[in-house]
Amino acid sequence: MSESNTFEHSQSPTSRLPVIGPGHTYASINEKISAIVLLRGTTFGWLVGFGIAFMIFMMMLGSISYLLYKGVGVWGINNRVGWGFDIINFVWWIGIGHAGTLISAILLLLHQKWRTSINRFAEAMTLFAVACAALFPVLHLGRPWYAYFLFPYPNTMGMYFPQFRSPLEWDVFAVSTYASVSLVFWYVGLIPDLATMRDRARSWFAKTVYGFFSLGWRGSARHWHRYESIYLLLAGLSTPLVLSVHTIVSFDFAVSIIPGWHATFFPPYFVAGAIYAGFAMVLTLAIPVRWVYGLEDFITDKHLENMGLITLVTGNMVGYAYIMELFYGWYSANEYEQFMVHNRVFGPYWALYVGLIVCNIIAPQFLWSKRIRRNAWWLFAISMFVSVGMWLERYVIIVVSLHRTFLPSGWGTYAGTFWDWTLYIGTMGFFLTLLFLFIRLLPMISMSEMQMLLPGATGVPEKGAAKS
Repeated sequence: MSESNTFEHSQSPTSRLPVIGPGHTYASINEKISAIVLLRGTTFGWLVGFGIAFMIFMMMLGSISYLLYKGVGVWGINNRVGWGFDIINFVWWIGIGHAGTLISAILLLLHQKWRTSINRFAEAMTLFAVACAALFPVLHLGRPWYAYFLFPYPNTMGMYFPQFRSPLEWDVFAVSTYASVSLVFWYVGLIPDLATMRDRARSWFAKTVYGFFSLGWRGSARHWHRYESIYLLLAGLSTPLVLSVHTIVSFDFAVSIIPGWHATFFPPYFVAGAIYAGFAMVLTLAIPVRWVYGLEDFITDKHLENMGLITLVTGNMVGYAYIMELFYGWYSANEYEQFMVHNRVFGPYWALYVGLIVCNIIAPQFLWSKRIRRNAWWLFAISMFVSVGMWLERYVIIVVSLHRTFLPSGWGTYAGTFWDWTLYIGTMGFFLTLLFLFIRLLPMISMSEMQMLLPGATGVPEKGAAKS
């Protein structure tokens, strides 16, 4: 490789921080990223982490088995609060998945080069989060073996179409579309790197598997042209999904007449909250991975600072929505809306409301400091607060709005049972199990896109880059 391809200080025009560490070449990028999978092997630390995640995943399977045996009565839902942990966790998980699409699609269309080292990790996180989210509405049905009724299909009953006026039906199409497009987008981006893994793998089995999924990629000009065309097309197709999916999820609440739900600002409020929660989760996972695998050259302080800034901006948008929610309740002159506001702040669940304010509004304000934005462990702590706060927000929106509505005679309380908690914690194990497998089997950073950051790169890596 010529010296002209050696990286010195590839900098963003808006910052002095580099998007990739100095001294890298096409070959060194391929070697460092592929070695995590091909040469590093299955380490003791990975086995411990995977084992813990898998045991928690088994907790989820046990909880589901008991649920199918006994019914949804094992949950804490009751006549007053019919939506409990199932819908809370569904909205929380589907929100986490939004950062991957935003990083991969929208930032690609905006030509933000700093996305290249975190986009694949975020895309994988999106797929795993959507898989966790999709589980809850199916179990929420009570009879999940009839879940196929939610899809239009020819049948002997003559009812070829489901009830499209049901928000649950909207969720089915929104989540399935989002999952399928995200999966294709993620896989297409992997193809050049799978070819690199094929060429660098030592075992016959690894070469065969990577070769099969690389679809005969050889890095020719024709291959790159077709790859870039379909990748850009999928980015354009994915961009509206960032806005539409959580907008449709917000309609689950906004189209009802429940005080606290019947609000026109829910769609932008939910979208901002989803991006907020998603970036917080990317930081929560990327920072430890960066430290464990020594990827500071690829996930630099610039990436951390930019993600911190986006977290700060979306956090302030969510804070503004909280203020407007209180203002609309007061300004409406509707006694039920006004009581809803009072009940959230001073009712039985006031501590949860205070907790979400601390986690979602106060904690992110530390990100105004550049020193904190560039400190990985400060960012990690703040992102953990945000993840907890966004779950509390969903709890307050759903439970606190339902447990006291129009008639005092119908008031009640809600508390998650042991099986609610084991299912929720178990999905975290499922998520982490998939994440550990992804890190072990696939390149977590896009080698081909990282090579485009090098000086002299003409838009695509060299024709033989897949064989470097």
